[in-house]
Amino acid sequence: MNYDETLKWMFDKLPMYQRIGGAAYKADLTNTLLFTDYLGHPENGFRSVHIAGTNGKGSVSHMLASVLAEAGYKTGLYTSPHLRDFRERIRINGQMISQEAVIDFIEKHKQKCEEIQLSFFEMTVGMAFSWFAEQKVDVAVIETGMGGRLDSTNVIQPLLSIITNIGLDHTQYLGNSLAEIATEKAGIIKKGIPVVIGQTQPETKSVFEVKALENDASIYFADRIFDANRLQTSDQQIQLFDVWKDSNMFLERLELPLLGHYQQKNVVTTSCALSLLQKDLQISGKDIRYGLEAVVRNTGLTGRWQVISRNPLAIADTGHNVDGIKEVVFQLRLMQFNQLHFVLGMVNDKSIDEMLQLLPRHAVYYYCKADIPRGLDAGVLADKAFEIGLRGRVYDSVRGAYFSALNAARPDDLVFVGGSTFVVAEVV
Repeated sequence: MNYDETLKWMFDKLPMYQRIGGAAYKADLTNTLLFTDYLGHPENGFRSVHIAGTNGKGSVSHMLASVLAEAGYKTGLYTSPHLRDFRERIRINGQMISQEAVIDFIEKHKQKCEEIQLSFFEMTVGMAFSWFAEQKVDVAVIETGMGGRLDSTNVIQPLLSIITNIGLDHTQYLGNSLAEIATEKAGIIKKGIPVVIGQTQPETKSVFEVKALENDASIYFADRIFDANRLQTSDQQIQLFDVWKDSNMFLERLELPLLGHYQQKNVVTTSCALSLLQKDLQISGKDIRYGLEAVVRNTGLTGRWQVISRNPLAIADTGHNVDGIKEVVFQLRLMQFNQLHFVLGMVNDKSIDEMLQLLPRHAVYYYCKADIPRGLDAGVLADKAFEIGLRGRVYDSVRGAYFSALNAARPDDLVFVGGSTFVVAEVV
């Protein structure tokens, strides 16, 4: 098989949650354990950092990988979903896994994948771990797909665990309350391995503290240790991070290429994680600053408040749940423009009504459906939006909606593309 044929087999033969939803979700690690055992446990061949959370885990993963690469480490990065090319999920020092490596892995292990009846995600986790071990990475940053306790990535023994935040997303699988979802995410906390919590939330704080205590794991709440505005440690915690004091000078005038206001929270989480990793890895203040400033160049991170046109100004962001939409709306309120043109598409298993209630009433909407089975029909979306006072038109495709918005926008207008990662993927 060539690369295109290999991808077709992967997408057609293996259940893929991002495309078909719940039918691909498996709430246990049996298949992953069978597959990693068959592969010779490649996850034991490299050091790792494990990241879970509702929002921000992708940005934090890319920031950490960029800094570690700047520090001279051969750094693997596993994330999901991809926007344009499957190989975005598996990178080493920013370079995607080769097409030949993907083909070879599938040809070699296709029979076993079918025998075990692996999901798409289970298979890609095995591919990533095998590639990182084969290429002898020094450290790999591993992002969970969904949840944590039963996520396929949760077979690693990392240097550090990170949980960015907790929001009401994937409730049909993870639970209907923040505490229940936190319990699932807390499943990545392991015995004796420190954990960073990015956001202190009343509903989840005790869940993480209890889990950390059960596992004799040191726990650090990043937003209580680091000042989000100054990126410096608080007085009561300064002794924990002696090395970090020398790093502050390099962050005072940090020029982060990620424009979203919400990235401040992710930088705080990343900063706390790096301060702890300095106990095991050689990371200087310069590495931290330069790594953060070069995160897009070093890792290929896209889709986070990304400018995709200058005239008129058009921005895309992958915020795709209630908390993500809240951040998008907050950022839009900080901007100056005449008319907002909102290209909007969603998937059919999200809190559609709640998300629509958050959106600005004054915008002109361009309703569309991403080209995946999970995509919500654009007509259905438009009807739901109309019921709460949002006005717009239905379009046959994401790109049709986007180019219509561009054509309608005046120079002082703003075009925004969002509502779903898969909508953004079709325009970036």
